[in-house]
Amino acid sequence: MRPVSLVLFLTFTLLAFNAGHILPGGAERESREQKVWARAGSSAVLPCHLSPGKRWKSWKRLHDKTSVLWKRHGGSAHQEPHLVLEVGYSGLRKTALPMRPRVSVQDSALRNGDFSLRIDPVRSEDAGLYEARVAHNMGVQSCQVELGVISVTLSPPNPVVENEPLLLSCNSSHGASLVETRWFHNGRLVPASGTFCSLHGALSILRPAMSDAGSWRCQLRYSDNEIISATYNLQILGFDGPTNPVVYAAARSAADLPCSLSYLPSAFGINVVTAHWSRLAGGHLQDWGISQNSSSRSFPLHLPEVGPGDAGQYRCAVSVGSKTVSRDVTLAVVTVTPSIQGPVSEGSRLMLICSLTHPQGHERFQWKHLNSAPPNRKLVVATSRNLEGHKSRTGRTLEIPRVSQKDTGTWECSVYGPEGRLGAVEYGLQITGAQVSSPPTIFSGQVTFGLTVTLFLLLTVCVLALALQKRARSPAFPALEGMVAVAVPRKKEMEENQKEKIQQTEC
Repeated sequence: MRPVSLVLFLTFTLLAFNAGHILPGGAERESREQKVWARAGSSAVLPCHLSPGKRWKSWKRLHDKTSVLWKRHGGSAHQEPHLVLEVGYSGLRKTALPMRPRVSVQDSALRNGDFSLRIDPVRSEDAGLYEARVAHNMGVQSCQVELGVISVTLSPPNPVVENEPLLLSCNSSHGASLVETRWFHNGRLVPASGTFCSLHGALSILRPAMSDAGSWRCQLRYSDNEIISATYNLQILGFDGPTNPVVYAAARSAADLPCSLSYLPSAFGINVVTAHWSRLAGGHLQDWGISQNSSSRSFPLHLPEVGPGDAGQYRCAVSVGSKTVSRDVTLAVVTVTPSIQGPVSEGSRLMLICSLTHPQGHERFQWKHLNSAPPNRKLVVATSRNLEGHKSRTGRTLEIPRVSQKDTGTWECSVYGPEGRLGAVEYGLQITGAQVSSPPTIFSGQVTFGLTVTLFLLLTVCVLALALQKRARSPAFPALEGMVAVAVPRKKEMEENQKEKIQQTEC
């Protein structure tokens, strides 16, 4: 009988155990109350799960026989709880009108014993005590979760314009008294200063700059040692690049003045943008409107050809909605002024002066000689090796004591700053009165003198040679030469007379 009694005892015990969970009146409550903090505008999940020990027993039948009812307790102790969300056995859902459609329970999560309530987005008035009653085939389960809401507000609202004061306020639904507030920017603690002032959960920024954009986190500590924190992504509407940009352009070249917003206006829900350029020295230059649904945030000003008279400050003003942001841009023009205007004669002394309008004080200058051969415009740095005898004073002036044929071509003056090369201007050097095969100019006077002396010597030698030749043909006694000249005709007459006498004798 003892084995039979043992079997009966185990059978009745098992039936009683199962009946205790199937009875509708049986309920299982979680005695521990949970607390969840969420930032207003973000999402929050109020947890409620089936215990792991029971989840594996009924995972196949849990969804078909499960109902979930979420209620929220009122602000006062005497106020009755009101419905938040109800999911019936058939899947029919009921939602409180003020929280529709921000609350939900996932069907896929219900199958796995997850009855958590999701609120997206959370509002400040959602703070309070929430209670869930879950009925399933294993019994009835209850969950209690207190939702605390911390809010970070911005004044004035977006878009925040750079250099305009703003106020960040951090508040929570916690009932204890606030003891300390700390602010962190991109993970770094922000100390109190003349620019940042923290007081009673608020932070004021007097002149916000583009560098102040990013993640801001407030940390609140209360008298019961509760510490709550929330983050806020601050967007500041301004311009990309440096605060006071300077554009360096060569004289007689084109220039583009930048004007690019830090964010697309559509990110603030604004689709109408107008941009206007003006020159601070005087006249109106250009303005244009951007149509709706514009996706551009860049509004540059193109100048096809600039000169020293175009240098100066320009202003770009962009109107985004009811707010206007502006930035000044400086145009600096680089020019080269030669000491000799026009073509330069070979052997001349030449000075090339590189000038810059509106210098910032940190610029430095460097000269380069561009090879004259067009296919290979290779840059050659103007050093002592290829600038034999060339001197540069204070970086601006290039001196060529005697211009030669190798100096012809294009010379480039580059302007450099701490961030690298800023701009450059070119100067074409043309040389006149020079031939590649001609001797150097420095010897021209000596050659002329040598040729003159040589011709004089040759002429002297010729005159002497002619004089010597004439002297060699003349007789030793000039008086006899006259006598002979006179005697010659008498001799002829005597010979003729003799011939006549002979003829007469023969007759």
